[in-house]
Amino acid sequence: MDSASGFAKSYGRAPDVVWSAPGRVNLIGEHTDYNGGFVLPFALAERTAVAAARRGDDTITVTSASYGAGVAITGLGRVVPGQAAGWPAYPLGVAWAIARDHSLPRLPGVDLFIDSEVPAGAGLSSSAALEMAVGGALADLWDLDLTAPELARLGQRAENEFVGAPTGIMDQYASLLGQPDAAVFLDCRSLETRIVPLRLGPAGLALVLADTGERHAHAAGGYAARRASCEKAARELGVPALRDVHTADLPRIEGVLDDETFRRVRHVVTEDARVEATVAALQAGAMKTVGRHLTASHRSMRDDYEITTPALDLAVEAALAAGALGARMTGGGFGGSTITLIDVHRLPALVSAIGDAFAAAGFAPARVTTVTPANGAHRDA
Repeated sequence: MDSASGFAKSYGRAPDVVWSAPGRVNLIGEHTDYNGGFVLPFALAERTAVAAARRGDDTITVTSASYGAGVAITGLGRVVPGQAAGWPAYPLGVAWAIARDHSLPRLPGVDLFIDSEVPAGAGLSSSAALEMAVGGALADLWDLDLTAPELARLGQRAENEFVGAPTGIMDQYASLLGQPDAAVFLDCRSLETRIVPLRLGPAGLALVLADTGERHAHAAGGYAARRASCEKAARELGVPALRDVHTADLPRIEGVLDDETFRRVRHVVTEDARVEATVAALQAGAMKTVGRHLTASHRSMRDDYEITTPALDLAVEAALAAGALGARMTGGGFGGSTITLIDVHRLPALVSAIGDAFAAAGFAPARVTTVTPANGAHRDA
């Protein structure tokens, strides 16, 4: 990526700042964030870069080498939800959220150029990478001292209120706070975080991503329907959020909720427990136990939350047949990628197993790559 030269080609001058932010993989803890629960993501080495510069007027422009045609809007104060469709809604949404939160109606205009290595729709949070890189760049240009929690909240607000995707706060925190060879344990209610070392190298293990090529959109109905179901269940159970329901409560509430709603609740409640158990297993170096939790998470998403696809299920089963310690879908579901924990010596067998299984099923080849937990967002220039 060379967003600075891309900026120069687009605008005929050098950028004032360059920021970048990574995508993320959620090791475990799916659809728990908007329920006030626990998640355990890590930042990817693949990043989205934003080169930016002030303008002499109040126009905001966004262009990209990665996403397609950009937009230009005269008058930042005229940027409103629903005004932009597709990828430009994310950077414009961040600008809108900052202007709203900081009561800054006369912000100077900006030019933004975006380049990205994070594939969109693959369950790797390309949206949060874009939001956090743009947020950092705009904060610098507009002389705002934003903390990581403030920047994360602005990104979530942009996604929820401007783009219209009812996502939680996990992705922004992972993109901001990631560290090499570590995951970020986040309590999505208190927003307390803890860095959890993975120690993959000493254990002779690798994390492998299998991108099925199926693409999802968080603003689509399936994700929103799951969130609405959780909120409905919390109301019926008389709790602030499903975070307040525990595994010991499940037998009692099974007869209170309809079958589908109960299964949605069971996934969230057991997934919260699996996240905490995974953190404990990582701290103890019990990597086989970590793997078992990953696989149990996938089966819960498949059977109770019903957000996997035949390709995702096949990638998990092929990984387990190749000797993986564990595997699961990662991301919002309805397409995207799986994450597999496996001995490094079994990597060739894993690649072959997924390739053969997909070919036999008539699926397009999956993109199978080893992923490395990396640093979070920062200013590059």
